[in-house]
Amino acid sequence: MEYFNDRWKALEDMLKERFGKVPDMEGILFLIGVNELGIPPKRKTWSKEQKQDLMHLAVCTLLSTKGYFQFTHKDEDGWPHFENIQPVPAVGMQSQEQLLQECMLTYFGL
Repeated sequence: MEYFNDRWKALEDMLKERFGKVPDMEGILFLIGVNELGIPPKRKTWSKEQKQDLMHLAVCTLLSTKGYFQFTHKDEDGWPHFENIQPVPAVGMQSQEQLLQECMLTYFGL
């Protein structure tokens, strides 16, 4: 657990250095979603629905590394789509958050 905490702290420090503050889980998911969508950073406004779609994109991307989702295609607007290939374990919120955090650490190379 200490190793996880050290890696998570390193991620927080990296994001704070880059963005001036430590984003929460939703903020990190949003950042990953924007990165995966590949939209240039010039875009400044996103609708609430687009933000939710970006976070969903991030979750699918992260969980694809564990074999729960598989990339299928990009639509005509350039949005990646995934297929759920095995159910994500129905565990408590804390365990789900831990799974996503582990995937985030891998995503950022930590």
